[in-house]
Amino acid sequence: MTLFWFLVALGVLVTFHEFGHFYIARRCGVKVERFSIGFGKPLIRWYDKLGTEYAIAAIPLGGYVKMLDERQGPVEAAELPNAFTQKSVWARIAIVAAGPIANLILAVILFWAVFLTPQTYLAPIIGDVTPSSVAESARLESGQEIISIDGEPTPTWEAVNHALVRRLGESGEIVFETKYSDSDLEYQSSTYLNEWLKGASDPDPIAGVGIEIFRPQVEPVVGSVQENSPAFKAGIEIDDRFVALDGEPISDWNTFVEYVSTRPNELIRFTVERDGQLIDLDIEPEAVNDQGKTIGRIGFSPYAPSWPEGTVRKRSFSVGEAFVEGVVKTWETSGVVLLSLKKLIVGEISTKSLSGPLTIAKVAGDSAEAGFVYFLKMLGLLSVSLAIFNLLPIPVLDGGHLTYYIIEAIKGKPLSERVQAIGYRLGLFVVAGVMILAFYNDLVRLFQGQLFNLPV
Repeated sequence: MTLFWFLVALGVLVTFHEFGHFYIARRCGVKVERFSIGFGKPLIRWYDKLGTEYAIAAIPLGGYVKMLDERQGPVEAAELPNAFTQKSVWARIAIVAAGPIANLILAVILFWAVFLTPQTYLAPIIGDVTPSSVAESARLESGQEIISIDGEPTPTWEAVNHALVRRLGESGEIVFETKYSDSDLEYQSSTYLNEWLKGASDPDPIAGVGIEIFRPQVEPVVGSVQENSPAFKAGIEIDDRFVALDGEPISDWNTFVEYVSTRPNELIRFTVERDGQLIDLDIEPEAVNDQGKTIGRIGFSPYAPSWPEGTVRKRSFSVGEAFVEGVVKTWETSGVVLLSLKKLIVGEISTKSLSGPLTIAKVAGDSAEAGFVYFLKMLGLLSVSLAIFNLLPIPVLDGGHLTYYIIEAIKGKPLSERVQAIGYRLGLFVVAGVMILAFYNDLVRLFQGQLFNLPV
């Protein structure tokens, strides 16, 4: 299923990107010879009345639009006016820019669809503060709600994360604005960062700043028992309360999970309270695979916790409001992607944070499993990232072609073929190097077991 959703995500993104090139090329009078999703041997192909071949090829890792072009072979005199190279420089700029623009339009549509669904989110209330952390230095406290960071409003944890991402690898003052749920008073506090999380692999900004997200305590009380599980076979019943493990008292669900999950196939003495009486049961947690790790489970779930008033909030948007939110989200995401690229280039973010196809596949599968809305959000983020990456002024990318054509528009004539060829070779070297590094990072995460722990 991970592979399936990865291919779905890649297919949607590539199709929209290449359709942008295709549509504007047709509008500019350029003959399109082939529109291919994937590379290599076509698995399916068909033709339209204008002679364009449409293909779905065997290697689903991209796509391309092949246009009539004198540089790729001789062109008959009758068809010469329809060649890409014969069009004005402004038409060529429009055709090349259309791919990334199509991805940005797709992102707006995807985020629009997300905001059309009722939004439920957790208020950014601090659960705990890690000792000797940035948050402690800023005098943040448990129970406070973060309402802004560096003047940027933070109504959700996602907004908190975005605000913190902007400060990765930086030094300087960071300003928090907070308030308590039972008061209208707002507090401002600050501290100083010193190359914060610079060099970290897959940095987690919220945990890195020393903040734990508030969650109500889950009691270790049985809400349901899985049939034929170790808990079922041992006679665990609904409403049983676990009070001790191997004689050690416990009071919360997280302690219970941590103890049991680290002891697969080990006999544990569970002490449960039932109808006012204590009962000892010896149960051996079964070993199960959980995202690449072997953990222990006994097969029951607790009751869902009760969230305090005000910690869970909802937002709904009209069709028009959702569209505006989609545009704003695309704009903000573009800014974050550009800033991240800048930080990567200047060394404020480690190259270890680069991700390749394995990580993208994992995130695609996890987001699809979490729900369709999460998958749409992930697609929107990837679509923006694809657009920005393709607009980089690196020859072989759309941005490189645009750079050449803009220079041609300014000079009144194109760069020499020799200069362009050198640029393409350098661009290919850079892009190939980045892809190899990203794939290497994926393999390192995979073999270290970190790939399965990445947040969605």
